[in-house]
Amino acid sequence: MTDAQDTRITIDLDALAHNYAALRARAGDAEVAPAVKADAYGLGAAPVADRLWAEGARSFYVARLAEGVALRQSLGDREATIYVLDGATPGSGEALEGAQLVPVLNSLPQVEAWNLQARSGRLRAALHIDTGMNRLGLRPEELKVLVGSFDRLKRLDVELVVSHLACADTPEHPLNATQLARFQEAAALLPGVQRSLANSGGLFLGEAYRFDQARPGVSLYGGGPEGRPHPEIRAVATVEAPILQVRVVPRGESIGYGAGWTASDNTRVAIIAAGYADGVPRAAFPRGEVWFDGARRPMLGRVSMDLIAVDVTDCDAARPGAMVELFGANLPVDDAAEAAGTSAYERLTRLSLRGARRYVGAAR
Repeated sequence: MTDAQDTRITIDLDALAHNYAALRARAGDAEVAPAVKADAYGLGAAPVADRLWAEGARSFYVARLAEGVALRQSLGDREATIYVLDGATPGSGEALEGAQLVPVLNSLPQVEAWNLQARSGRLRAALHIDTGMNRLGLRPEELKVLVGSFDRLKRLDVELVVSHLACADTPEHPLNATQLARFQEAAALLPGVQRSLANSGGLFLGEAYRFDQARPGVSLYGGGPEGRPHPEIRAVATVEAPILQVRVVPRGESIGYGAGWTASDNTRVAIIAAGYADGVPRAAFPRGEVWFDGARRPMLGRVSMDLIAVDVTDCDAARPGAMVELFGANLPVDDAAEAAGTSAYERLTRLSLRGARRYVGAAR
C-alpha cells in the first residue's frame, strides 16, 4: 500500500539503455558486463537486468550468493553468465553450482574449495587478482604459486581473470598505471584466459584499460565516471518527495534538532516528507539542496529521520502535496552526493524500500 505522501522513485529504463549504449561505445570490442549487485544499485535488479538483456548484455556481476540465485530465477531460461564477486565462500558450493553461477575466486582456499566442488565434472570459474586495492583477490605471488601447481585447477575451466581499479574516478592518480602494469603481468601467466579490469571510471581511462570485458556499475545508473555529472551519462533514477506543510519561520527562530539553522529574516519554509530513513544523508545539511519550481533550493537545519526543511521564500508554487526532487533529471545524483560528502554509489544504494518505485520505458 502507498499513499500520496510516499517518497517516489522513478526509474527510467530508456535512460539506462542510453547509458549502456554509451559505455559500450567506450568499450570498443570489449564485452560490457553490467554490475547489478546491491539490487542494481538500489534500482531493482530484476527489471534492470531484464532491460539490459534486451539491450544485449549477456554477463552480469553480483556481490552475494543470494543476489546471484535471485537473478538466475529472474532471468529464467535465458543463458546469462552470472559472476559472484564474493567467490566460493564456505558452504556456498552446492548453491553456486545449482544456480549455475560463476564464482570469482579470491584466494587459494577458495580455489581449492571450488576444485573439490567439481568432483562430478568440470566447473566454470574466474580468478580475482589483487593489483593494489588490498581488498579481495589473490596476491600476484599467490597467482604464481597457483599456476606453478595446476593440479589445483584441474577440474576448473578458468575463463576470466579480473582485477579492480581503486582510483579510476581520478584519472591522474598514479595507482591507475601501477595497477594496469601489475594486471598485465599477472594476466600473462594465464595465456588464453579472458581479462577484465575496467569499471565505470576505467572505461574512460583509455583503450589500454579495456581488455576483453568491462564491468560498469555506477555510470549505468546515472553517476558520472569521475564522481561528477558527465555529458554522456543520463539520470536513471529521479527521487521525489511531497511537501507536507508550508510555514513561515520568524526571524531569530531555529529549525530542527540541535537548532542547527537560525532564520536571519522571516523565512518561508517547506517541510518535505523525506529524511535519512529515505536515503537523504544526515550530513546533507548545511550544503544540501533540492530542485523545486525551476531552481535549486537549500535545505535548512538538520535532516531528520522522516523530514527535511527547505527554503521556499518567494516561491508561490510551494503547497502541500507538491513534489520536490531530491535528485534526478534536474539535480544530478553526483551533485546531491557531493553536497553530503558522499558518493553517487551511496545515494543510490541507500534508497529506502518505503519509497514507491515506478518504472518508465520498455522493460524489454
